[in-house]
Amino acid sequence: MTEQTAHRRVPATRAARRRSARRARRRSLLVVAALSAGAVVVPAAWAAGLVGGAAPVTEVVTTAPAQTHEEASAVSADRAVALAHVIGRASSTSTTAPPRSAPAPSAPQTATRAPTPSSSAPPAPAPSSPRPATAAPAPPAGRSGSGILAGARFWVDPDNDARKELARGGDPALARIADAPGALWLGDWVPTDQVRARTAGVVDRAAASGSVPVLVLYAIPGRDCGGYSSGGLGSASAYASWVRAVAAGIGDRRTVVVLEPDALAQVDCLSGGAIAERSAMLRDAVDVLAGTAAVTYLDAGNSGWVDAATMAQRLRDAGVAQARGFALNTSNFQRTADEEAYGERLSAALGGSHYVVDTSRNGNGPAQGADSWCNPSGRALGVSATTATSGAHADAYLWVKRVGESDGQCGRGEPPAGTWWPAYAVALAQRAL
Repeated sequence: MTEQTAHRRVPATRAARRRSARRARRRSLLVVAALSAGAVVVPAAWAAGLVGGAAPVTEVVTTAPAQTHEEASAVSADRAVALAHVIGRASSTSTTAPPRSAPAPSAPQTATRAPTPSSSAPPAPAPSSPRPATAAPAPPAGRSGSGILAGARFWVDPDNDARKELARGGDPALARIADAPGALWLGDWVPTDQVRARTAGVVDRAAASGSVPVLVLYAIPGRDCGGYSSGGLGSASAYASWVRAVAAGIGDRRTVVVLEPDALAQVDCLSGGAIAERSAMLRDAVDVLAGTAAVTYLDAGNSGWVDAATMAQRLRDAGVAQARGFALNTSNFQRTADEEAYGERLSAALGGSHYVVDTSRNGNGPAQGADSWCNPSGRALGVSATTATSGAHADAYLWVKRVGESDGQCGRGEPPAGTWWPAYAVALAQRAL
């Protein structure tokens, strides 16, 4: 190339550079327009184009749905970050806006030990073929619990019966129970004038350990329809006063509350007027607990008991819309997968309500027979309390039943409901090892 030819090419090169700059500015304006219009994804091809690159990626700018004022503010901040990132591409090789960090979970707070509680005693669930005894399954991978309980560490009662049994030289297998987070049951055995202090004591100890307690309220009038765990407070007004005392003990400390096992699943034993009264008592309890830091789940039986459509209506009548959701499998043995399938049907009927599953004794699934709910043999511990769940609306797996306590005498002369039974506890633990 001669000197003259090279001189003639200079203006052409400068013109090309000016055209490239104009194209880059147009792309920038398109990105700005997309972001200001509600776009929350920056096309990789546009971002690459701002620095003259070409990206073989096809992406679409999507518009965010209608939001609340607070959500709109958060998205606006995201757009600002994304816009700054795109403009900064002129000196960077990155092609996508950095994702917004998920909010840190609330600091867990709350819980303690209950006096001997009664356990739930539902009718025989639909039979299911028992599996061979195996080790307790590990928490499912791939999904870490949703929303309000995500990442929570649940409270372990340092004075639980399994620890006391170990201190007396009990079977080492009991360590599986002694070291696991469990629930404190509160019922009519804790009088109204004492239940606030009892509740606060547990909640304070849990808060001090940085964990979240699980409380089970089990004092509704007419409890268990005359079954092995029958009892409850004497009237609706007495129950209302008792619930308010519990709520005062919870206060502003995060606490999981499972509200009245079997109260909805067993309403068929009540008259029409008594059913309406029970629903009203539960609605009031939900409303009272909503004024605290409690995360409340109305008990909804289990997948082998009441059909989803019927239970969904009972939950609506009991005020589930004001609670976090519902609890499944309390003191029962149904498989977690079956409970989550049932839970998702209920959730769909209730507009996305969340739920928890009692996995304390479902490691081998349910037994067969009429008394399959009452101290059945061959059962095993299930997954320990965790927020790593498989169900889309499942907040946590919990040990709601106090593992090792009897379900009742079961017509076989076994220990009364709520009584610590070392031999049964050891059998559950050994099958999970």
